[in-house]
Amino acid sequence: MRIQEAYDIIKEDLKSVEEEFRINLDSGVYLIRKVGEYILNNGGKRLRPSLLLLSARLCGYHGKRNIPLAAVVEFIHTATLLHDDVIDNASMRRGKTSANTVWGSGASILIGDFLFSKSFCLTVADGDLRILEVLQLLKDGDVETTEKDYLAVVTNKTASLISAACQIGAILGDVSREKETALAEYGMNLGIAFQLVDDCLDYTSSNKELGKVIGNDLKEGKVTLPLIHTIKNATPAEREEILAAIEADDIKEYQLSSVLALINRYKGIDYSLNRTRHYVESAKACLNCFEPNLERAALMALADYVVERTF
Repeated sequence: MRIQEAYDIIKEDLKSVEEEFRINLDSGVYLIRKVGEYILNNGGKRLRPSLLLLSARLCGYHGKRNIPLAAVVEFIHTATLLHDDVIDNASMRRGKTSANTVWGSGASILIGDFLFSKSFCLTVADGDLRILEVLQLLKDGDVETTEKDYLAVVTNKTASLISAACQIGAILGDVSREKETALAEYGMNLGIAFQLVDDCLDYTSSNKELGKVIGNDLKEGKVTLPLIHTIKNATPAEREEILAAIEADDIKEYQLSSVLALINRYKGIDYSLNRTRHYVESAKACLNCFEPNLERAALMALADYVVERTF
């Protein structure tokens, strides 16, 4: 199944989710309305809502609770992006000017807080304590430089929300604990793979494709998997060179070029993509407890898309 065919299965539900966005952003506070509309209309594949909708359908759910809950996971994701862009002083998001650049850091933080609050209001309104507990388990981590610690950060920061979206779909469908756990693990593996691909794209994609310049993570002092693998295999002198680039307040072009050359020399991108494929296959294996159908095929296609969207 092609990725567009996967999205076509839930296209009407996605339209309803977009309407849910508009309803919940219809605030009397002008800034909330304008910034919220700007962010939520700023592109993106709506991966997290789509996973929730497909997971719910896979588990036999046919009600309407999936729509506001799909909005919840997108609101939480968007709020996290708003806060991250302020922390990173990012000027671009999905190829467009970031909200903190347009309206300022203060406004971005406040809108992020508003979206977090709105998310939990919608979840409480749903009334299912199991879903509320799943969302309350989401948490952040501190970046470390070892692969093990970095993957722990990815799990907490990126993969947990994707896992929660899939698990909520299973809860809505009231399936067995085995199937609920399988969907949660599918989402966790998919989320890790998704972030690892983003790590690679940061070093390989143009500004137009990714919405930021090559090596932006390095410029912000972020040590992601391609760089972690490179540091592990580099000589002491090369490690010092990389460290100097990471710690530089204003990294020079020659430093960036040198680090990119080292990442290529030690195959940091290849290593990271191989790890990505491992997590994608693990995600797909989690779906084996479900009978083959359109929704399972769509979730398989979304997993494959994580790698295919890259190069």
